[in-house]
Amino acid sequence: TCDTGDQQTMAAVHLKEPAATIVERLKDVAAYEGEDVVFECRLSQETARDAQWFLGDVPLQSNEMNEIRVQGTHHSLILRKVTLEDCGSITFKVGQHSSAA
Repeated sequence: TCDTGDQQTMAAVHLKEPAATIVERLKDVAAYEGEDVVFECRLSQETARDAQWFLGDVPLQSNEMNEIRVQGTHHSLILRKVTLEDCGSITFKVGQHSSAA
């Protein structure tokens, strides 16, 4: 705001947050049936709200079999007690970026 006493003008600053990118990609994991498996990746910034994990084409959510964790820019997926049905592609997507293992 600029105020001269009898005149006043105002302006505003609007910032756009840059899109998050994947800076540490997923790595392939081999395990025995019944073990827990951990997939990890790291983003360029903490505020990515649209991050999503997939097993094949199926979106995953935290439950008794899958644990999704976010600590700052570090995102991890833990598949509990994997079975042969869990074999396949794990994908992490954020915005237009994705990584698969």
